[in-house]
Amino acid sequence: MSGAGWFSLAGRTALVAGASRGIGLAVARELARAGARTILAARSLGALEQEAQGLRAEGLEAEALRLDVADAASLEEAAAAAPETDVLVNVAGINLRKRFLDYTPEEYEAVLRTNLHGPLELTRRVGRRMIERGRGGKIIFVGSMMTILGLPYMVPYAVAKSALGGLTRALAAEWAQHNIQVNAILPGFILTDLTRPVWRRPEMRAWLESVLPAGRLGAPEDVAPLAVFLAGPGSDYITGQLIAVDGGYSTAAVWPLEPA
Repeated sequence: MSGAGWFSLAGRTALVAGASRGIGLAVARELARAGARTILAARSLGALEQEAQGLRAEGLEAEALRLDVADAASLEEAAAAAPETDVLVNVAGINLRKRFLDYTPEEYEAVLRTNLHGPLELTRRVGRRMIERGRGGKIIFVGSMMTILGLPYMVPYAVAKSALGGLTRALAAEWAQHNIQVNAILPGFILTDLTRPVWRRPEMRAWLESVLPAGRLGAPEDVAPLAVFLAGPGSDYITGQLIAVDGGYSTAAVWPLEPA
């Protein structure tokens, strides 16, 4: 295999949890365009049906599936209804920005249930079927800069996303014997419906442009190509990795000093 074949998903089925908008939707669209039969899963079934219909109008394979990763019954039902899956992408997540001392136990639990416990359980169920089928597979978690860095006012989110990093590494080691590769994508500052209120603030945009090597916010479409690569045969020798898509934020910095 060579050339475009490394990136082809023809004959593969991909399930994207959290596919109704933002990064999840961008990933689902590009997986379908790479040839995968793509199952768009989220709570908003009407929006998913519309997106799936649009992809089918392009001549692609796409279906909608209702899934609430925070609800055990919904998760069990969706996992049972999903077809045999070659690629699982866990994108679903929520955030709540508050001072640590102001979080209620209910808020803390809700963030962890959606961002960690639900994706873990979905992975357990889908992964079991991958193992039983014996054809290998791909598991992709979507973490965050909070998987590897610290920022204030997001402690429960940081706890969940950090745990996804550990889950990625440990599961990659455990499921390697089944030819299942497990990796995580760590998006940086991406403009989505969830983050738009933050980036409307002029002081936040000015700060970002002053420290980020890329000099701009990312878009969901900046994240999707890596998901396509990690879903395909070109990544068969890549597992247990946490890969940042962050415009250089986690590894580089800009500063105003010029050489004399």
